[in-house]
Amino acid sequence: MNILLQVLSLFIIALPIASVAWSITHEEVFREFHDFCLAKSKACPRISERKFFYLFTCEYCFSHYVTAAFLVVTRYKLLFPDWRGYLIAGFSLVWGANMYMALFARIRLDLRKERVEITTEEAALPQSK
Repeated sequence: MNILLQVLSLFIIALPIASVAWSITHEEVFREFHDFCLAKSKACPRISERKFFYLFTCEYCFSHYVTAAFLVVTRYKLLFPDWRGYLIAGFSLVWGANMYMALFARIRLDLRKERVEITTEEAALPQSK
């Protein structure tokens, strides 16, 4: 696979990694699971248990494990055809996925800010009947 195709694949594969990592750690559909893991990450007596449950509350941490799963499924390698290709691909995919998640978080923050501003402006308008 040539380098251009490898780089294109990097940015394409990073998209579903970001989607899975963000969804499990932030979205409402996994709220109960997230809250359970958050409570366990603070209350478990052993550090290994706390770290295990913390993994499901942090999109950055979780993206490493999602990336590992995607590397197993896709067998994607970057630059080298051996284990070094997996290593470089793994960290590159984590970086790409986290760039996507940071961009998504920024867009959501901007949208939330705009909604608050609109609501404030509408509340300030005189009510007409």
